[in-house]
Amino acid sequence: MGLNNNDIFKKLRVAHKLRDDDIVKICKLVDFEITKSELGAFFRNETHEKYKEVGDQILRNFLNGLIIHLRGPMPKKVPDNLPKKNYK
Repeated sequence: MGLNNNDIFKKLRVAHKLRDDDIVKICKLVDFEITKSELGAFFRNETHEKYKEVGDQILRNFLNGLIIHLRGPMPKKVPDNLPKKNYK
């Protein structure tokens, strides 16, 4: 009995003290649209009729957005043939 995607999503939500609005904004950082009602379905009890499983793509996009939210966007790469002092 390991953790499923819903369990991981719930634990991350609690650990980072995220509300539904925060999760929607985090997903938008990676151009992934999700609604509050979809989130509600993910966080319901497994026996509830409106329960929905978190797919791998949803969790992956949330994790990528969380990285950007916590660390900031990746810096742009400098082409190898140009001096680095021209880029910031």
